[in-house]
Amino acid sequence: MNTWFAPGRANLMGEHTDYNQGMVLPFALARGVTATVTRRADGLLVMRSKQMTGDPVVVDVAGLSPGSVRGWAAYPAGVAWALTAAGYPAGGAGIDIDSDLPVGAGVSSSAAVECSVALALCELGGFAIERRELAAIARRAENDFVGAPTGMIDQYAALLCQAGHAMLLDCGTQRIRQVPFDPVRAGLVALVIDTRVPHALVSGEYAARRAECEEAARQLGVPSLGALVTAAAEAESFGQAVKHALSRLANPVLRRRARHVICDSWRARQIADALDAPAGPGTFRRIGQLLTDGHASLRDDFEVSWEEADITVATARAAGALGAKMVGGGFGGSVLALVPAKRLAKVRAAVAEEFASRSSEEPGFLEAVPSPAARRLA
Repeated sequence: MNTWFAPGRANLMGEHTDYNQGMVLPFALARGVTATVTRRADGLLVMRSKQMTGDPVVVDVAGLSPGSVRGWAAYPAGVAWALTAAGYPAGGAGIDIDSDLPVGAGVSSSAAVECSVALALCELGGFAIERRELAAIARRAENDFVGAPTGMIDQYAALLCQAGHAMLLDCGTQRIRQVPFDPVRAGLVALVIDTRVPHALVSGEYAARRAECEEAARQLGVPSLGALVTAAAEAESFGQAVKHALSRLANPVLRRRARHVICDSWRARQIADALDAPAGPGTFRRIGQLLTDGHASLRDDFEVSWEEADITVATARAAGALGAKMVGGGFGGSVLALVPAKRLAKVRAAVAEEFASRSSEEPGFLEAVPSPAARRLA
């Protein structure tokens, strides 16, 4: 028996950029998913979750195929399938899941399940798999077995983030740069606000955005929109370079989608560079503005925000937050706000009161501390 923990994540910048081979800037949360795995000799997966009622989900490892398991159990079953397909036969196992992450809140609970289970199954089977390879295997479980067309950010964040840092990941090259991010030391709080509107990444809207980005890249003659990011960022005028590239797209929807991907990747790099440099008096105010700009792009250009997120961003900023943005795939989930510690109570109260005035469900609040990646507990 062995027990592994994998964290959820929040994303400072770079939503919907990962599957476009762009830039992302996540950090790991202290909360996450714990998987305890025991060996079984009968070739069965027996999966339980403390957060789900009902009998265990029991499947034969040899009979696993994409779509053969539904609901929450598809994620751990998908990991066993993906490991086996990669040449690491998982075998029978009892898998017990526990989590203190809110489901559907845009903080990557599914990847935390996948990565904790993957590490536990690897130890059980005696497989020594480098974490980047394991991230690709866990992503295949989500993409091909579950059917959610996500990028790589969630699994990379769960397996490779460092405490006290955000991780700048170039999804085109898989290069990683760990940058210091310690909001508490700067007198700030990275506040994750759960709007209580659940999202589902297997929905048609998410897949439609991915298809639109692929079509934009095809029309621009590049393998992915991320291929345009470096050239635009290194041009004499970033804005002019973006405008020139997008002028070749006649479809205004495709133009907006591409603009978001290029500019969100640029914002991720700008925030990373600011965090890597000595902090000046306006450093975090500038980062806050970039967060807010990122939300506007997700709302207007990528069109994946939702009413409660827009309300939360506006209310938090009016109450003193330096900036705020939705996190995750969109259509529900959470908002990340960068808040001076002295204004935290005011921001929380203002958001809660705004939700109450609209008869919305009370939002959840989590003071996020950049934390370590997945690790063995017992």
